[in-house]
Amino acid sequence: MDRRKFLGGCAAALSLSTVKGLAKSAPFDANHVTKTFPLDGEWLFGGKLRSAATEVGFVDQEFSRITLPHTVAQLSWQNWDPAQWEDGWIYRQHFAVPKDTEGKRLFLHFERVMAGAAPVLNGHALEPHLGGFLPFEREITGLTKAGDNLLAVVVDGRWLNVPPTGGPKGEPSVDYLLPAGITGTVELRVVPETFLREVFAKPVDVLSENRRLHITCRVNGGEDLPTEVRISAELGRDSRKIATAKKTVRIDKGDQDVELVMDGLSGVELWDAERPHLYDIGVTLSRKGQSDHTLHTRIGFREARFELDGFYLNGKRTQLFGLDRHEHFPYLGFAAPNRLQRRDAEILRKELNCNMVRCSHYPQSGAFLDACDELGLMVWEELPGWQYIGDESWRDLAVRDVEGMIRRDRNRPSIIIWGTRINESENDPEFYRRTRALAKRLDDSRPTSGTMTPSSRRDWKTQWNEDVFAFDDYHADPVGQVGILEPVEGHPYMLAEVVGQFNYRTGKKFDVRYRRAGDITQQMDQAIFHAQAHDKTAANKRIAGALAWCAFDYGSLMNAYHAVKCPGLADLFRLPKLGASFYRSQIDPVVRPVIEPDFYWDFGPQTPSGPGEHAAIFSNCERLEISSDGKPHATLHPDREGYPHLKYPPFFADLKMDGKTKPVLQIDGYFGGRRVLSRSFSADRSTDKLWLHADDAELVC
Repeated sequence: MDRRKFLGGCAAALSLSTVKGLAKSAPFDANHVTKTFPLDGEWLFGGKLRSAATEVGFVDQEFSRITLPHTVAQLSWQNWDPAQWEDGWIYRQHFAVPKDTEGKRLFLHFERVMAGAAPVLNGHALEPHLGGFLPFEREITGLTKAGDNLLAVVVDGRWLNVPPTGGPKGEPSVDYLLPAGITGTVELRVVPETFLREVFAKPVDVLSENRRLHITCRVNGGEDLPTEVRISAELGRDSRKIATAKKTVRIDKGDQDVELVMDGLSGVELWDAERPHLYDIGVTLSRKGQSDHTLHTRIGFREARFELDGFYLNGKRTQLFGLDRHEHFPYLGFAAPNRLQRRDAEILRKELNCNMVRCSHYPQSGAFLDACDELGLMVWEELPGWQYIGDESWRDLAVRDVEGMIRRDRNRPSIIIWGTRINESENDPEFYRRTRALAKRLDDSRPTSGTMTPSSRRDWKTQWNEDVFAFDDYHADPVGQVGILEPVEGHPYMLAEVVGQFNYRTGKKFDVRYRRAGDITQQMDQAIFHAQAHDKTAANKRIAGALAWCAFDYGSLMNAYHAVKCPGLADLFRLPKLGASFYRSQIDPVVRPVIEPDFYWDFGPQTPSGPGEHAAIFSNCERLEISSDGKPHATLHPDREGYPHLKYPPFFADLKMDGKTKPVLQIDGYFGGRRVLSRSFSADRSTDKLWLHADDAELVC
């Protein structure tokens, strides 16, 4: 597909041949520049595209005023319909260029636009962009003017030939919906004629006293070259300078990489899941003794290594324990503010006690990844896709996305693996040799992987190209519990998806929906299946760990209920289901004692006799004492025989009883010989009250 004509099929599409010319474009800048001016407020959204809406003289007074991020459709929390957004759309922004920009270069930075964008500045068409998950920049030097400047953005929300879409079956063939819009921020960036485009600071020999940083600075030379410049780097934390490095080099026009080495770092503290120490690095470009441009980024010192006997973080074997994450939000789609993106990371790390998350199945918000760095939540990040591999132009875009993903995020210590293979796709050795080689060229410090299925696993010995073998294991064992296959021989091995939305008790797969308003017994099963999966994974030291499917419900047309798929441990609103009870219990009781029943204390139509004879209670306590209406009922100990490899196994109680009296259930938890937590549950619905709690005391717009 011709990228400059990707809107040609819209009835009111922009004709690029009628505008004044194509402005210069440039790859995106992965770091902060010296001067940035946000353009997120006061946008005008005109709805579906009209032929003249990109012209300077077009009257836009009737357009709606919106703030970014934004989605074009009026979404509810369910029943998302691709017809709501699959069209061409128009946004307009009037802005003034800041003073003192003479002699500077100007760039528009788009965090992400779903799924195609054709920006037009003051009637000048900028190069269109295809793909909705990664940033892109366009240089606008010489195209602005004093006073009012008009940026018009045509958004193409159709089913384009671009990852992850393009397959012949249309929207139902991708297991996540793609609401269109300008779903990220937009900035005006002002830089000098010669500037630092990018900095990559790679820790080397992290576990030795000789640890150091290999720093690659990508410099873009302007029109006033060649010339000599000095590149200096400074590592620090909390305003304290730790180490420096510098070099003087001759710069020519265009992009040029400058390499620095910073040593003397024996005293730095390592980044890990419990103590995620972060450091600031600033790189400055100077000419004639004057600082012209500085970039800042954050890094962490850690060694993440996959071996045949598991995963090692800073030399210590660490069991990977986590979930896969979609970033759909009710009413917003992908257009959630940073506050909600960060909150997801906090839920995963602090409430569900995960030490790893997989960004399925696309690069995710920078705000989410910032929080992962800060919280010690390890990350698998992968290129956009879902099973389908398209034609040559589609593959070229996929390779471009691998580069964009790695360049944006390779300074992040949280990311421990690059997903360079389309999720659950068939083997394509030539294509995946290409993506893996690119990843190794850009960042040889992390392994590559991609999810394998039973189909692609059959001929893996001749068709597989990654470093870590990652498998989606959804099979049931002979008694209908979660089954875990043996790892492939000779390679590091992990599970990228387990549990999902299948009922294992039948010994066969069929769709169940862990809906909050669905079958209660199925909801109770969900936590048990997740506990089984992690217990059986931990039993085999050859398996580095498991990422279960999945953290949150999401919009989909596949096996969905009103276009919401419900395998999440929490729903679209991030409210935990019973399935979350297992994860919430997997934390040291010294940090936080937990008692989480895997049932509703209710004697309604679905459970007239209560939770039943084998009701699970997830807890990290050493002993539980249960009473009913103040009378002792049972003393419980964790089921270490049934779950020998979990640090905190579930407890099981016989809670089949007559609920006519609406009894009060009390569970007391003991640790170290003393009661550390007590919880009580009433079966009397007449006393129920609605309780609301705000996640944040204030909202910043």
